Amino acid sequence: MYAYIYGVVAEKEANELVIEAGGVGYQLMCSMNTVGAAPKVGEMMRAYTYLNVRQDGIDLFGFATKDERSMFLRLTAISGVGPRTAIGILGCMSLHDLTLAILMEDTAALSRAPGIGKKTAQRIVLEMKDKISQSDVDQLPPSTVPAARSAVMTGDPASEALIALQSLGYSQGEAMRALSGVKDKSDKPDELVRLALRNMM
Repeated sequence: MYAYIYGVVAEKEANELVIEAGGVGYQLMCSMNTVGAAPKVGEMMRAYTYLNVRQDGIDLFGFATKDERSMFLRLTAISGVGPRTAIGILGCMSLHDLTLAILMEDTAALSRAPGIGKKTAQRIVLEMKDKISQSDVDQLPPSTVPAARSAVMTGDPASEALIALQSLGYSQGEAMRALSGVKDKSDKPDELVRLALRNMM
């Protein structure tokens, strides 16, 4: 229904962007990588989209590139991988590293993503490895994210929240100071991010 939305970045959260276009604010569910790639609030952005219609609601997903949206659609075509899980996978490593992990059958790397167990990681590799070649990997820009980011989904909520805050544009020092007072208040990264953002206000 929507190929993309071009407008002003009105809001940025850990896994969400609001793009204002034509006087309407579109709430997009995004990977941490897309949020990190988005420009500052107030600047223009083209977000590629996918509209997911469910029995109990409608979700609009946003992507920084067509390649990310394409990978999202390929992941959601796999049994056991829903849209939110696919967004989680796309957020825990770069598109380049994800494609390489599938090609190299690195189920351990895939299992770091939230909601992905060993069996689901094996299913992703089994269903996608023959559809990906080394040339697909070479066509994608190599990851420019520090190695710590690729291991973000290791089960430490504070570390995940720290990376999420940095993807929102805060420095490591700012993020650490904001988290220092709230890290014991929740074991959920998203909740820690919300609490830390309140601390910064």
